[in-house]
Amino acid sequence: MLHKLIFNIGERLRNPSIRKWFAFLKQSEAWSIEQLETYQLAQLKELISFAKANSTYYKDKFKSIDSKSFKSLEDIQQLPLLSKQDVIQFNEKIHTKHTFKKVFTATTSGSSGDPLVYEREESADSFNRASIFRGYSWHDVQPWERNGYFWGFDFSRFKRFKISVLDALQNRFRVFDYKEKAFKRFVHKLQRARYIHGYSSMIYQAAKLINDKKLPKPKHIKMVKGTSEKIYDSYKAEIEEAFGVPIISEYGAAETGIIAFECQEGNMHINMEGVFVEEIDNQIVVTNLQMKTFPIIRYQLGDYIELAAKDSKCTCGKSHYILNEVTGRIGTNVYGKKEIYPSLYFYYIFKNLGKKHHLKLTYQIIQKEKGILIFNLEENLTDKHEQLLKQEIFNYFSDDITYNINQNVKKKAGDGKTKSFISYI
Repeated sequence: MLHKLIFNIGERLRNPSIRKWFAFLKQSEAWSIEQLETYQLAQLKELISFAKANSTYYKDKFKSIDSKSFKSLEDIQQLPLLSKQDVIQFNEKIHTKHTFKKVFTATTSGSSGDPLVYEREESADSFNRASIFRGYSWHDVQPWERNGYFWGFDFSRFKRFKISVLDALQNRFRVFDYKEKAFKRFVHKLQRARYIHGYSSMIYQAAKLINDKKLPKPKHIKMVKGTSEKIYDSYKAEIEEAFGVPIISEYGAAETGIIAFECQEGNMHINMEGVFVEEIDNQIVVTNLQMKTFPIIRYQLGDYIELAAKDSKCTCGKSHYILNEVTGRIGTNVYGKKEIYPSLYFYYIFKNLGKKHHLKLTYQIIQKEKGILIFNLEENLTDKHEQLLKQEIFNYFSDDITYNINQNVKKKAGDGKTKSFISYI
C-alpha cells in the first residue's frame, strides 16, 4: 500500500528509533504493575544522574541528592518541584550540555502563558510518537490510514499549501476555515477516513453538522480522538451518533510527552513507561522519564486531576494506573464582589448538573469585571433547566456574583483552543 510505504520511509528518515520503541511499548503493555514501577525507578535514577551531571540548573538543585540511594518511587519527593515559570526563566540552564546525534526544536502553544521553546532528542521524540501509535493500536488503527485532522487553520496561502503537502504525505486532510461550506467538504472526505483527531470542539461541530443537516454519515471510522482541550459531556452523544464510535481522549503536553491514553474500555491509562505522575493537592506533577536534552522533573503542569485508586483494575487487562479525569486548569481566579474563587468551581457546577439532573451543557464563562460573570451556553434551556443552573451557581458563589446567561451561543471562527473560562481581569 502506497501510503504505508510513504509513511514508513518518512518515519525512518525522521524518527529512526520509533519502531524499536513501538515494539518495546507493545511488549511492556502486558507488564505487571511491579514490572512497570521497577522500570520507572530505573529510568528515574538514570535521569537524575544524567541531569545532575549535564545540566547547570539541576547540578545546583540536586547538589545534595544521590539517586543511587533511591529505593522506591516515593523517594522522588526529595526533589524540588519545577514550575512553568522555572522552565521559561531558566531555559538555557535546564538544557543539558551533552551532544545528541539528532535533536528537534519543540515549541509549546503558549495558550496558558508564554510559549516554551526547547530541544528534544530523537529518541525522546520517537518514544512519544510510539506512545501515540500504541494508543492507536488499542483501537485497531494504523497511523498511515486515511485520517481527518482538526487543528489550527489560520494560515497564509503559502502556509496552507505547505501544510497540505505535508498532510498528503501522511494521508491526512484538514479543515482550513470554520465556514459551513468548508466543513461540508471536510465531512464528504470523511467517507474514506478511518480515524479523526484534533480539537474536540471542532470534531463536535462537524458531528453536529452531520446530524443536523442529515448528511451521509462516515461508515468506516474506527477512532475519534480528542486532544488539547476539554471534552464536554455534551459532545459525546452527538459525536457517537455522527461517527458511530465514542470520542476518546489523549492527554499530554509537548514538554511532558503523552501522559495518558484512553483504552477501548473507556479508561485513561497513564503512559507509565514515559512519565511518572504524582497528584499533590489535586494537582498533577509530571516527570518525563525519557527526555534528556531538556529534563522535565517534578513539573507542575497546571492541571487539576483525579487519579483512580491504585488497586483499580481495567477490564482491558492493562495494569497501568488510571487517570479518572482532568478536572480543570489551575491559576485563573474568579473575582466576586468581596471574595476570590478558583475557576475549578465551574467544573463542579456543570458536573453536578450532568450527574444529578442529566443536564449536559457546552459552556464558556467570561469575566470582564469583578463580581460579574457571563455564562455563554450553546444549548437552549427550558425554564426548569435554567433554574437548576442558577441554583448551582448560587451554591458556589452565593450572592457574591451577578451574572448573565446567554443561550444558543455558537462558537465563532477562530484558530485556537476553546477555553472554558476566560478572564480579562
